[in-house]
Amino acid sequence: MSTEEQLFNFDGLVGSIRHFHDELVTQASRAVNISLTLRNWLIGCYIEEYERSGIDRADYGDRLMDRLAEILTAQGISRCDRRELYRYRRFYLTYPQIVGALPPQLTQFLNASVRQRLFAGSGIDFQDSRSLIVESATPQSRIAGKVLISRLSFTHLAELINLEDETRRAFYEVECIRGNWSVRELKRQINSLYYERSGLSTDKKKLSELAQQNAEQAKPNLAIRDPYIFEFLGLKPEEVMSESHLESQLLKRLEAFLLELGHGFCFEARQKRILIGGEHFFVDLVFYHRILKCHVLVEMKLDGFSHENIGQLNTYVSWYRENVMTEGDNPPVGILLCTHKNQALVEYALAGMDNNLFVSRYLLKLPGKDEMQAFIEEQIRSGL
Repeated sequence: MSTEEQLFNFDGLVGSIRHFHDELVTQASRAVNISLTLRNWLIGCYIEEYERSGIDRADYGDRLMDRLAEILTAQGISRCDRRELYRYRRFYLTYPQIVGALPPQLTQFLNASVRQRLFAGSGIDFQDSRSLIVESATPQSRIAGKVLISRLSFTHLAELINLEDETRRAFYEVECIRGNWSVRELKRQINSLYYERSGLSTDKKKLSELAQQNAEQAKPNLAIRDPYIFEFLGLKPEEVMSESHLESQLLKRLEAFLLELGHGFCFEARQKRILIGGEHFFVDLVFYHRILKCHVLVEMKLDGFSHENIGQLNTYVSWYRENVMTEGDNPPVGILLCTHKNQALVEYALAGMDNNLFVSRYLLKLPGKDEMQAFIEEQIRSGL
């Protein structure tokens, strides 16, 4: 028996399958990210070029984005509301070097004058994408377009285009790629003023080592949970956003439980996406209560109670009060369910309600805490 045959034992079999599985998952995740990023860049390109030279652009004026968003959304093209269209145009203007990453079948969508202006104006050698940093027409170094779209998701890039200073943005681009940061880690580093601290530091290399040492890395197998990606692929939020099988099953049974109580619950949505301060959040369950005439938001956490959890739910309730509540509605209510081993804890979020009689009426019509806790604990013990 040869040495290679001896080495290929059962553990080797498992290891080999694990290795090529992980590699192909990474490739698939990267391919979807690249397609989404190029789509958004091209949308931004077309909008900018239309505003520059569209023959009927004067007919739309300030209404262009509203009208375009209305039509594209009606045609089922994901993430094309007015806010996103402005984001795509800014993305295009911020990263013109991405033109060099367009494959031939997409480059043909650009007319000749646009192609000539983009390539000539960039000063980038698009034939050589082997190095991370390439020289641009300005003293500012730029990351090659092919590297950008292969190493950073569009959600990363959407955060970066908010940084107006080019040097600051380039710093986070390089550090994010070097450390394979998750989007959450990128936000954390920006909010912690890593760039500014690096500028003041007398030992920049040491500071960089410390920043990268504890950084949360991006995981390709979770990339599909990105809101941009699952909508781009035509997936429903609940198909990808549940944290675990247990949570998913509990939410399904809880939904049925509340509807069967007969207290007036009308189901509205699962994993309802809301936008707060430029960041997307997902509410586990949303009901409209026909007796109380208000929305009821339900959040489930597979851990013990924390003030952070109730604070998050209060934020959702406040957002619904400001953005969804209409004339004739009462203020929304939140129900927080925390599970820990075989125990459950129920808390209510009544953001902005300071009328004790009003609050009492709400609690009288909603399921009692004991009733909710008993149901959750029974489901957990049953093993779902």
